[in-house]
Parts: sequence; structure tokens; C-alpha cells
Amino acid sequence: MTSLASSLRRPRLLIVGCGDIGLRVLRLLRPRWRVIVLSSTPARVPELRAAGALPVLGDLDDAATLGRLGALAHCVLHLAPPPGEGPEDARTRRLVGALARGGSVRRLVYVGTSGVYGDCGGARVLETRALAPTSARALRRADAEAVLRGYGLRSGVCVSILRVPGIYALDRVGGNPRERLLRGTPVLCREDDVYTSHIHADDLARACVAALVRGRPQRVVNACDDTELRMGDYFDLAADLLACARPPRITRQEAQARLPALTLSFMSESRRLVNARLRQELRLRLRYPTVAEGLQPRDRDCEGDRDGAPVARPLSDASA
Repeated sequence: MTSLASSLRRPRLLIVGCGDIGLRVLRLLRPRWRVIVLSSTPARVPELRAAGALPVLGDLDDAATLGRLGALAHCVLHLAPPPGEGPEDARTRRLVGALARGGSVRRLVYVGTSGVYGDCGGARVLETRALAPTSARALRRADAEAVLRGYGLRSGVCVSILRVPGIYALDRVGGNPRERLLRGTPVLCREDDVYTSHIHADDLARACVAALVRGRPQRVVNACDDTELRMGDYFDLAADLLACARPPRITRQEAQARLPALTLSFMSESRRLVNARLRQELRLRLRYPTVAEGLQPRDRDCEGDRDGAPVARPLSDASA
């Protein structure tokens, strides 16, 4: 009976879009939180259960499958990507509709993208900068932010938005720079190169937890590390640390002729994110404050927290 009562008192979190970052958050929170995961893939149910989550089947592309999603938890971590086409994030709109019907949600953290700032010409970027998304995917992310902030204002839900740059980690599929280095993908020559910001996947997971606990209502936070590097310099550094050949350098004109549109889009925007709110408001001490530290091969330890990521209940009345 005591064990059951303890379980029921744990704060409840709904993760929407539980990929790599969601699983890292899950490892940080268990067993202090009761974590529910929305998944559209029945085949993932055993994996999610083994990770300590309670899987719930539902599809953000089908509103009829979402039921009373908003009655499941007091906190929501929205990690699901927008659809691949159109100017709006229809998935976020369906999610908000389901959450509003349930009425239990008190906090929501949305993990978006720094792409909503557009090209800033290498300037340092604060969260107060006007949005200027240019790519279709950034436009959908900006739409999701607007929808969620409107939901927060109407409902009183504390909505926190993390604007995230490039996510990396040696154990993250698609986030290990070694993969690109081994393909020999070129980077821009220095005179054409752009500034990019980064965040280690473990630090992003910890930032999500910090936002769930300490995020301010309708507040935006740049979730990035302290690194200020041009893209080519980042891959040169990664190559040196990972014992790979440095990538070839080409002009922007050559890149436009040789590289796919998606890769080119990341080479068309230059900005340096400022993370003062992450440090001061969310009080997050980065485990990997620079990519030089994050790319050092080492044993991962994401089971507990020893340096600043909160794991306490987010609200005094968030138990059930």
C-alpha cells in the first residue's frame, strides 16, 4: 500500500515525441516521476516499457486517436517534429486541442529550433530578437510557438519554449560529427562560412527538466552551450578530436553546385546564440559547456544528476 501511495504521489509527465532526447529525459527522471509517452508506433511499446515509461498509443496526425490526452499528466514535454510540408504545424494544433479538452495540464515545455531567427549575419542573438524564419521547416516551428503561447495565455498553462541549435553527442544517431566526417562532406571556406551554435544531447535533456521545474510562463530560452565557432571550425575541431581527416573546404558557389538543398540551408544562416537565460533563469550548469568537452570520448552517465539538473517535483500540487 505504501508503494502504491508513493507511486500515485509522483509528478506525472507526458512526453510527446520520445526519440533520443525523450529517452535521455526519461533516464534523468525515473523513478521520481511517472512518465507517460505518446507513441504512434505499436512496435515501440516494449522498448518504452523497458525504459520505465507507460506507453500510450496515439497519432498527432489523427486527432481521433488522441482522446483525453490532456487528462493523463500535469506536465507535458513536446518533442514531436512538425509535419514535413505546409506553413503550419498541424500536429501541434491537434495536440493543443487534445490537451485543452483534458484540463489537467499545468506546465508545457516545447523544444523548438533556433532556425526561427533566420539569418542574423553572425550576430549574437537574444531571445528578444524578432523572428525571421525563411525555411519551410522554420516557418512551421514559428507557427507551433505561436499556437502554444496562445494556448498558454488562454488556459493559464505555463508554457516554456526552448530554442535549440544543432544537437550533438557521440552516442546520438545523426548527431555524431564523425558520421559526416567519414562521408567527406565539404564545408565552406572561411570567407564564406557561417556561425553555428550547439548543445550536447545530455545537456539538452537536462535543460528540458530544468524548464519543467523552473520555466517561466510564456518564456523563451536559447538552449545552447558557450561555443562560438564557425561551422567549418567546428568540424575541424571534431576531426582532430576524433582522429578523422578534416573536411575539404569549398566556396559557397561550389557548395551550391555540389550539396543538397537541406545541407545548403544550414550553410545559409549565421548566428551566435546567447544562453544567459538558460544559466540564470533555469539555473542550469552545463555539463559540456563547449563542444571541445562534449566531443571527448568518455563513459556516459545519464542515470542521475550531480551538477545542477533538477529532479524534484515541478509543482507542489502536481501529484495525483
